[in-house]
Amino acid sequence: METTCRRLTPMFRIYSMLLGCMSFGLLMPLLFPAGAALDAAEGTAGQPSEFQSPMAAPGPLKITMVEAVLISLENNASLAVQRLNPAIRQTSETEAAAVFDPVLNAEVAAGRTEGERLARSGAETEAFTNDEAEGSISLSQYFPTGTTVALEAGTEYTDSSLYEDSFYEARLGMTVNQALLRGLGRDVNLVRLRQARLETRMSEYELRGFSEALVAEVEHTYWDYALALRQIEIVEESLKVARQQLNETEQLIEVGRLARAELAAVQAEVAAQEQALIEARANRESMRLRLLRLLNPPGPGIWERDVTLIYEPTLPEIRLEPVDQYVAVAMRMRPILNQTRLEIERGDLELVKTRNGLLPRLDLFVTLGKSGYANAFGDAFNRLDGDSYDAQTGLTFQLPLFNREAEALHRRAQLTREQTQKALANLAQLVEVDVRTAHIDVDRTKQQIAASSATRRFDEEKLRTETEKLRVGRSTSYLVAQAQRDLLSSRIAEVRALVNYIKALIDLYRLDGSLLERRGIAAPGREPVQLR
Repeated sequence: METTCRRLTPMFRIYSMLLGCMSFGLLMPLLFPAGAALDAAEGTAGQPSEFQSPMAAPGPLKITMVEAVLISLENNASLAVQRLNPAIRQTSETEAAAVFDPVLNAEVAAGRTEGERLARSGAETEAFTNDEAEGSISLSQYFPTGTTVALEAGTEYTDSSLYEDSFYEARLGMTVNQALLRGLGRDVNLVRLRQARLETRMSEYELRGFSEALVAEVEHTYWDYALALRQIEIVEESLKVARQQLNETEQLIEVGRLARAELAAVQAEVAAQEQALIEARANRESMRLRLLRLLNPPGPGIWERDVTLIYEPTLPEIRLEPVDQYVAVAMRMRPILNQTRLEIERGDLELVKTRNGLLPRLDLFVTLGKSGYANAFGDAFNRLDGDSYDAQTGLTFQLPLFNREAEALHRRAQLTREQTQKALANLAQLVEVDVRTAHIDVDRTKQQIAASSATRRFDEEKLRTETEKLRVGRSTSYLVAQAQRDLLSSRIAEVRALVNYIKALIDLYRLDGSLLERRGIAAPGREPVQLR
């Protein structure tokens, strides 16, 4: 088992599947006729110590329920698609955090100006040429407090025909801009990042819900396939009995103990059984394809592979707990409820963001710089320690006169949060109804097992009685055929009742959100969400 566990992705790690075996041994007496459970011992106690993947061996795919779940978690195509969603959502966290990354800016420009100006000697004009070049580099960063800090360095070069020497200017400076109203504080500036993290968690709960549904579908299909296999065996046995009855009837007609008119009912029953066998085989093929689609085992010829099921031989008695306990588990564990709770938290953050948008913009800025001037490039930087400096401080203010967009966004956020809260209450009610209904179904299907077994025993006795009466001339072939048909239906109904009971248990565990836990499967979204 550990070998298979290691092959799974870290997101889905199987710790133990013992609980997964406890719900399925009930079918053994009916799904396996005497001697048909020979694979069960080989699949459990007789299993080699080093687990061999059932997918590795050529030929039929021989699997237990545990292996079916393992294979589906590793290979199911739909799950492979869903598994990427949390990683995709997580990229939004990096994108939101990138707002606070440092930004490096650089700029270089050069130009020439040719013109005229009044000469110093009088009213005459003189031509001049100016060559200019400048370069700057800055490093800025925005902080969650609403503060922007920028460090700047720059130089400027001027060469004019009006002057004999070139002129260089160098400057080092720093600018700080602090939001005082809109954009002030970590709560506002971290909203987008926190929302992205919530969306990642929501995708994990979504993945958990999909995984639970997949495991439930695999187990349902496993037992539907088992039922289809057993149904073929039952119909084949019934057809064999019908053909024997046909031979017997023909012999009784030959010796004159029955009228030839009795033959038609027996022939009709044989034809009906043959038709039922065709339907049963077609149903088995449909279930086989459906199971293979869910398992998606690797290798060529997936749709041609036969599937052999290996059952657990025994089952401890399962005691159904009071329904309130399952409801309480569902309120904590159902992924859809936890997703909605996270949606409410996301709405709270949206209110913080839109409330911030209602505020006017008021920023305080401070700019400080040191400059150096010289006739040579290097000398300009050497003179930065001189007396030349610049300093500036001030406020910037911005207020939309109506601000209707911000008010609409804030109102929408309020209404959306209220809607999500009501949706959570509605979902909680629906979940409780689902769990209570599933609990009733488990109890109902369990009672039907005994009722269907009793019906099958009565039909067996009725067929035996009608057959004996026919042999002594006190019954008809039609009544015997009817009794055979009733027995066939009751035998299939008995097995179906067992399958329905197991499927009802699976549905109950899925609806209360505990299926993965009961199967020992670790998946994202395990911790319940607590609203603040």
